[in-house]
Amino acid sequence: MNPHIALESGAEVLLDALRAAGFSAYAVGGCVRDSLLGQSPNDWDLCTSALPQQVLELFGPERCIPTGLQHGTVTVRQGNRLYEVTTFRTEGSYSDGRHPDQVTFVPDVREDLARRDFTINAMAYDKEEGLIDPFGGQRDLLALRVVRAVGEPEQRFEEDGLRILRLYRFAARFGFAVDPATDAAARALRGRLRCVSAERILEELSKLLCAPRPGLWLQPEIVETLFPELEPLRLPQQFGQVRQAVDTVPPELPVRLAALLHPLDVAAAQTVLRRLRCSNALRKETLCLLGEQTLLPAQEPQARRVQARRLLGRLEPETLRSLTALCSALRPEEAPDLAALQAEAEALDGQNVCCRVGQLAVDGRDLMALGIPAGPGLRRVLDELLEQVVTETLPNEQEALLAAAGHREGA
Repeated sequence: MNPHIALESGAEVLLDALRAAGFSAYAVGGCVRDSLLGQSPNDWDLCTSALPQQVLELFGPERCIPTGLQHGTVTVRQGNRLYEVTTFRTEGSYSDGRHPDQVTFVPDVREDLARRDFTINAMAYDKEEGLIDPFGGQRDLLALRVVRAVGEPEQRFEEDGLRILRLYRFAARFGFAVDPATDAAARALRGRLRCVSAERILEELSKLLCAPRPGLWLQPEIVETLFPELEPLRLPQQFGQVRQAVDTVPPELPVRLAALLHPLDVAAAQTVLRRLRCSNALRKETLCLLGEQTLLPAQEPQARRVQARRLLGRLEPETLRSLTALCSALRPEEAPDLAALQAEAEALDGQNVCCRVGQLAVDGRDLMALGIPAGPGLRRVLDELLEQVVTETLPNEQEALLAAAGHREGA
């Protein structure tokens, strides 16, 4: 039975315009896949028999952005959205394992679908013709729930090594199995990943790690290729713990990266993150979690309260939440105490309890009025006052703090 797909309005307008001009045109790829799954696609990509110049002429320069003319792609504005419109094409060899040496425009959508990575992504749809599915993508998607390469899997991975990561990313995203022949080819050709730029690796790895439960699809051979520092094949039990930790922590990139890299020391992890060309913010957050992963939660209530205040003094509440989740995943036996620590921290944060110098009821100007000169000594006094407030030997009240500071200065 040929399914009906509700085309997004802007995509439908563009497809109708291309059809009216005498060209074949279809929604293609991920938007078709997600629609068949009953999900709302984020993007609608279109393919057509129209050549790039014909697309430019049809929609006009004011609506078109020539984003990839050499590969047949024109980005067209419709309403307040942008749509990629790509000419049906076949591709030549991939000498660098990343980009086709030659692109040939073709008149038949089936030829275009034959160059795509996986059957579930190699479907096209038009409201008049219905679903175009020459490789059984609908069956793989809805009945078999499997990710399978289009045609010969070795050829697909030889063309673009990034497809190896995409294979496991799609399996993790949808909870699908991987076709055995496709899986075997991906493992055998994993060295092709070394031809892929760090930016593309990070993009796919991020999507894989943020899937609901990606641990099963973190294949040891693939991870070792990307991160030889981990040596998972030599440490199978430890790598099993890595997988479990990644699945257990929240699906947020910094904490999942930290779970993946937690066997490494901070210096080795920093090398990995620099090689991936992570943003400064992502690198800083991940390294912070790795540096704090040995956190041991206090068990006695008063000690727990002081510990929570000290942690909030140097970590943002969101970072502390990630840290306690990471430590719970790495050491499940401590999870109850870590949960109690997290609850204490959330209560303190909600009450705006003083945990940092900036929250003290006095500041540097107040202390200078007592005769304490500006400079390192002033900061030491503030730090000492904060320590007494955090340990609750001194209330966070201006009079008490000034008295304590004056007494210290007088001494």
